[in-house]
Amino acid sequence: MRREAALFGFREIATPIFEHTELFTLRSGPNVVEEIYAFQDKGGRDISLRPELTAPAMRFFVNELSSSARPLKMFYFGQCFRYERPQSGRFREFFQFGAELIGDPGPESDAEVIALAASIMRRIGLKQYTIRIGHIGVLRNMLAEAGVGPEAAPLILQKLDKKEYEEASQRMRDAGMDDERIGKVIDITNTVGPVEVLDKISGDAREHLLGIFRVLQAYGIDNIQVDLGVVRGLDYYTGMVFEMDAPVLGAEKQICGGGSYSLTELFGGEKTFSTGFGIGFDRTLLALEKEGYQAPVHSIDVYVLPVGDSTRQEAHHIAAQLRRAGISTDIDLMGRSLSKSMKYANGINARRTVIVGDKEMAQGSVTVRDMVTGEQTLVKREELLTFLEK
Repeated sequence: MRREAALFGFREIATPIFEHTELFTLRSGPNVVEEIYAFQDKGGRDISLRPELTAPAMRFFVNELSSSARPLKMFYFGQCFRYERPQSGRFREFFQFGAELIGDPGPESDAEVIALAASIMRRIGLKQYTIRIGHIGVLRNMLAEAGVGPEAAPLILQKLDKKEYEEASQRMRDAGMDDERIGKVIDITNTVGPVEVLDKISGDAREHLLGIFRVLQAYGIDNIQVDLGVVRGLDYYTGMVFEMDAPVLGAEKQICGGGSYSLTELFGGEKTFSTGFGIGFDRTLLALEKEGYQAPVHSIDVYVLPVGDSTRQEAHHIAAQLRRAGISTDIDLMGRSLSKSMKYANGINARRTVIVGDKEMAQGSVTVRDMVTGEQTLVKREELLTFLEK
């Protein structure tokens, strides 16, 4: 994941695990305290274990990076904590990988972060995943045109995001909407399919999404679809929103989500366009496992085996030389017998062993054993590095 982000020109940042609780209540409201690990420290300060990494990244940007050249591309990976009921794919301590792009509000910026998320999944070997892209502006505009105020709209959008249509409909009625308008809103949330379904809407949101799809097509990303019901349930999203699902996970299938937003003004900075995503790292690992992914077996290039105490000093010289040359090297530290050391070398998947014995040392040589073929070669000490590198 890190390598793919670097290939896209993103740079890694790291923020503290502790943040001021206000950082998260400013973004999500005071009720969020019930869902996070929040407490007072010994100095009486209200602090929290971070529940996510977008707000800390934006706080870092406002404090330290606001004068940096744009676009500014950042990515991060770290632990987050939420006080909620643990279940499959949902833990109180979990890991999040994410990226943020700060720059121009055009479709190319949004397409860039979606392309990075898709490329990461392809690079790590996930076989089945889908990307659903929407635009929060479509539903926001429909509610605003129906006279729904800014206080009522977020609660309606949250219910629509969860497909809780009865409660959403009641809230829309309470806000003064008639049944015809309510029906149109619900119809839009069920607008899912290829890019052609965008013909159902018009205006800036449609043109923006068409622009995103054109860029993604140029990137060769085709497992995408329009889903105007993607709301993301958070007030700060302002435009494009997207989610990525791994069907193999069943009900808890979402592994990535993001969109364009503006948070900097909440943290004392100028209003700045941002777009990004967060990947549920633990859930992504579960998806890979269910698809049959096998983690690479740990192995090492060379295991250095001194035979007897008289050769241990030379064995350490050899280990140091190989490590300096970039050859992964382990060495017997337990004083095992030859047979037990060979068994241990097999256990750690050493590709070769370098046997350092009195007889070999007298000849200025060592014995190199190929642990796959069993072939043994007597190699001059000064030629050992060249022999192994070949």
